[in-house]
Amino acid sequence: MDIAVENLETPALTKAQLAELLFEQIGLNKRESKDMIDAFFNLISNSLVEGVDVKISGFGNFQIRTKAPRPGRNPRTGEAIPIQARRVATFHASYKLKEQIQDEGDVPSVFSS
Repeated sequence: MDIAVENLETPALTKAQLAELLFEQIGLNKRESKDMIDAFFNLISNSLVEGVDVKISGFGNFQIRTKAPRPGRNPRTGEAIPIQARRVATFHASYKLKEQIQDEGDVPSVFSS
């Protein structure tokens, strides 16, 4: 099933737009569409908060990485400032997604008008 996103007005794909696409192209009602999108992103968010990697076959992997503390500096004043250890979310695209990105003609563009 192909989902066309050429009709999007902005270059960013929002959750509201995803819900609208589910409504228009799959036939879910608007409430079900919104709930499905919210549940999907909540599942990803909660998994990452718990430290569980999220792997979506054919798309990519979301992971939590712990960054060590390091010295930094205030760019305005040049003053040395310690940067605390922190956890960050990272995304690594799958080979299939990278391949699709390289084959520009095969993938509908979100930015086309």
